This record gives sequence, C-alpha cells and structure tokens, in this order.
Amino acid sequence: MFETIRTIKQKDPAAPNALQVVLAYAGFHAIMAHRVSALLWRCRLRALPSLLSYVARAFSGIEIHPAARIGRRVFIDHGMGVVIGETAEVGDDATLYHGVTLGGKAPKGSERGAKRHPTLERGVMVGAGACLLGDIRIGEGAVIGANSVVTRDVPRGARVAGNPAHILKRRKSESEESEAERMLGWGI
Repeated sequence: MFETIRTIKQKDPAAPNALQVVLAYAGFHAIMAHRVSALLWRCRLRALPSLLSYVARAFSGIEIHPAARIGRRVFIDHGMGVVIGETAEVGDDATLYHGVTLGGKAPKGSERGAKRHPTLERGVMVGAGACLLGDIRIGEGAVIGANSVVTRDVPRGARVAGNPAHILKRRKSESEESEAERMLGWGI
C-alpha cells in the first residue's frame, strides 16, 4: 500500500500528499481492491472477489478482473474507463491512462483458461484510450500512444501509435547505445 502511494506521489505532480491519494485517487482504490480480490481469487473463491471487483468498478470506474496479474508500483492515472481482462498481466512500474483496455480475443477453440489478454512487461506506458487486444506481449519500456489499437507484439523500448498501431521508433541495438543511455535506461 505504501509503495503504491509513494509511486503515485512520484508520478503525479497533482498529488500533494499521501492523505489525498488515499482519499481521492481512483487508481489507488482500484489497485488496493484488486490486491484483495486477487488474493481471494487465488484461494479458489469466486463470488466474493467478483463482487469486490464489481463494487470497486462502481466506485472507481476502473474494472480489473480478480484473476488479472498486476505488478508492483503500477500507476493508473485518471483511470475512468480502464478495463483489465482476466488473463492480462501488467508488469512492475507500468503506467496506464484513462480509457485503456487490455482486452481479450477468443483463442482458437475457445479453451477455458487459455491466455487471451495482453502481457505488459516492466515500465510500459499506455496512453489514454488505447486498446490492446489478444494474447500479445508489450516489451519492457515500450510506449503505446493514445487511442492506438494494438493487436501484435511490441518490441522492448519501441514507441507505437495508430489504428492499427505501427512502430514509430525502435530501441537502438545495444552496440548503438551510448554509455549514458545504458546507465539511464533510455535507448530510444
């Protein structure tokens, strides 16, 4: 909980103090409710975590399925309309803006329990209104532009935008990166 509060204060200049984050940040409320509902889901309960997820959505406008995996220090900014599906995975330090959908596509045969939602690796940023659909992987540090529709894997460090999304900029190869870029983690 404290790590989530600290993350919000670091990433959002409009968050003046921890009390305001706890009382008035929908992203914080949704993440905390998800932590509880996910724990209950892993205990093989189904009705209670689903109800908690429903109540959290009613209060925050953010829908996170109890089975979704959410990493540490995830920041949902202005989260109204965010949807994170059942088999979605969101890596540590990811940032999602309002209206983001991590939606599913039915796999061939529609097997129950099959992976059908996106996986976001560490440090991914997804712009407002973006739709990421299906069992795709968004590489570490990738940036998805606002209102993009992504249905294919995105390489590590790439910047993509559009409908359908296309790569605007790729991460430089390791040999092309300067020492400063390597130290800072900025290879774009």
